[in-house]
Amino acid sequence: MKKIALLLAFIIISASALFAQSTKGKAEVLYFKANLACCKAKACNVLESDIKGIVEKNYPNGNVVFKEVKLTEESNKPLVDKYQAGSQTVIIVNKKKKKERSINVSDLVKNYLKTQDKAALETELIAKIDRMLK
Repeated sequence: MKKIALLLAFIIISASALFAQSTKGKAEVLYFKANLACCKAKACNVLESDIKGIVEKNYPNGNVVFKEVKLTEESNKPLVDKYQAGSQTVIIVNKKKKKERSINVSDLVKNYLKTQDKAALETELIAKIDRMLK
């Protein structure tokens, strides 16, 4: 009886893990980052942290994931070329449907860097991500 209960528990845990994996990654927020001098790198790291925090706070179930993309890594070259990305470029990619859709939201980042209004960045970024998820 214990063996059956143990086997049943294992099956339930395995099935829930598979289901959780299938719901993750419907969209990605790609943050393109360069290797910069110290003062600019600190600003880049703060910006990256702010965007990552917004994504993780508002999409805790993992259906939207944050991904750092280093411009100088050879393995990232196809992504950099595809999105014509530079430092602090932010792209939202919808992977939910068969056809991939993307939107460049770097204008939000540039505005945030000028105004330092994190609430406005969060509101606008969430609105763009939610539109991409539809």
